[in-house]
Amino acid sequence: MKNPTLKSENTVLSVENLCVDFEIKGKQVQILSDISFSLERGKTLGIIGESGCGKSMTALALMRMIPSPPGRISAGRVVLKGEDLAQASEKRIRDIRGGEISMIFQEPMTSLNPVFTIGNQIVEAIRRHKDIGKSEAWKEATDLLDIVHIPAPNRRVHEYPHQLSGGMRQRVMIAIALACEPTVLIADEPTTALDVTVQAQIFDLLNEIQKDRGTCIILITHDFGAVAEMADRVLVMYAGHKIEEGTLDEIIDSARHPYTQGLLRSMPEIKVDPGDIRESLAEIPGVVPDLLHLPEGCPFAPRCSFVMAQCQDLPHYMDLGDNRSVKCWLAQEDSRTKEQA
Repeated sequence: MKNPTLKSENTVLSVENLCVDFEIKGKQVQILSDISFSLERGKTLGIIGESGCGKSMTALALMRMIPSPPGRISAGRVVLKGEDLAQASEKRIRDIRGGEISMIFQEPMTSLNPVFTIGNQIVEAIRRHKDIGKSEAWKEATDLLDIVHIPAPNRRVHEYPHQLSGGMRQRVMIAIALACEPTVLIADEPTTALDVTVQAQIFDLLNEIQKDRGTCIILITHDFGAVAEMADRVLVMYAGHKIEEGTLDEIIDSARHPYTQGLLRSMPEIKVDPGDIRESLAEIPGVVPDLLHLPEGCPFAPRCSFVMAQCQDLPHYMDLGDNRSVKCWLAQEDSRTKEQA
């Protein structure tokens, strides 16, 4: 069964059975397998999973930024407002990238050019997509710094990245991403290495931007706390597969895949009166498998507490209704048992 995704009249972005292959050591390795989801105007989709699960690769595929060679989109469609980005020409995709769909990268210090001022870098993004003069572009750059709540924007616009704090640099990255008012904003671990207070400020800023502009946001993270803060829907990834998808409440209250359940159990619980006993966090044993040496069948089977004989075969996607799905034999067995009861 192909990976299900439902679309509505408010759907802005639709990803349909997206597959990405890399040639590694002379062998074609599938990095992403049948990834499907849709995104509605003004909504946020959280994509969550451990490092190496394929989250950032999904973002790069949407932006057509996969290094080629060795990588390529081998199957599927990425449809933005009716246009398939997977089939767009290089010239067209350069216009779309930054104009219709933008990305906030997780490490601003490696994304910002240290030898150019903040203003120069924002102006470059603006003039790449807008036919305006330099002075007008500089005014827009200053206004964008104000929009992302950087104090004294008239002064900061002339400063270099090293003169700003980590939180301010991340706000600059958001300003660059917003320069041409994109329809879709991809935030790849946007609060990495920031302290908790600054993280909250960045999430508040993204929520504010979404409310003011109706922007669609894809939040890529390994942190369920970030997902709970921002997301309307959640997509859980493991070893290049989408293994579960649903609304935030559905995933948090009734996760069906053992991996999703493990991620939720590993979250620290804040107690008003914890007492003297400190409970250890639950952990998922093992690590994400090397995609060159994936196990037969379900890729999560070697780490799963509920593994059974059926897991030797790759499970099908199970449609649970209302655009909710899971890729797990156990969930399918549980559903059959409930139907027979």
